[in-house]
Amino acid sequence: MHTFEKALVKKLYPPRPPESHKGDFGKLLVVGGSIRYSGSPALAALAAYRAGADLVTVAAPKRAADIVAGFSPDIITYPLDYHYLNNHHLHHVIDLMADADALVVGNGAERIKETKGFIINLLKKAEKPCVLDADAIHAVAENRDVIKSNYVITPHQHEFSVLTGIKLEGKPLNERIEAVKKSAGQLNATILLKGHADIISNGNETAVNKTGCAEMTKGGTGDTLAGICGALLARGAKPFDAACCAAYINGLAGEMAAKKFGEGMLAYDLIWEIPNVIGGAVGKS
Repeated sequence: MHTFEKALVKKLYPPRPPESHKGDFGKLLVVGGSIRYSGSPALAALAAYRAGADLVTVAAPKRAADIVAGFSPDIITYPLDYHYLNNHHLHHVIDLMADADALVVGNGAERIKETKGFIINLLKKAEKPCVLDADAIHAVAENRDVIKSNYVITPHQHEFSVLTGIKLEGKPLNERIEAVKKSAGQLNATILLKGHADIISNGNETAVNKTGCAEMTKGGTGDTLAGICGALLARGAKPFDAACCAAYINGLAGEMAAKKFGEGMLAYDLIWEIPNVIGGAVGKS
């Protein structure tokens, strides 16, 4: 069982050489959003930027993409026709993927048949590191063959059940750990099971993260986790390390935000604390 705290963060955030150029520290593509959900991909993108990614692009249906663009001028957006992601968008997103170092897929995408089909077809082509979150988990649950070894899957308890058929409700920590480890081995991917104690495994290595707090039940904190993990993958971190580090950063940033806002904490508040967590680990705050 691995333990990780500041040491892992410091390892994954070495000093940047003075001669660094734009893009050297990761170009991330976030694919998600729908007519109903625009905040999810925006939160993932902003969290990725705060976690150190150099460039973040959001590919989303037009209404969502336009709203995401309004969150920050830093986010690059690619608006797509229709209200939901579907196979009409496939060639556009594949073109965008060619210039990305990693992907985050599924945030706010919805679970309709057309969108699930699009996600499966995209992942068949996606050889780069990828975070599968939210609605992408429901899509791959129906076609697990598209999952690759450089993917990080970030389910909560119910999504884990959808993906694996294993129900974890009421199970003690040791049984949850074994279930995650076994399932990660079967899928040949890294699983980050979100919960009071996050469990991370690639089937060989396993870790438990205990940062976080009850105020993080607010919607969007899973999107920030996906964005942080995507940023780390884009910067070249191994999937297991990226998942462990992202869980630690997201949880501690949530704790910091909760101290300021209590019950009123939002996922957006957490994003502002990400640099403080990283800076504290590498000795810059």
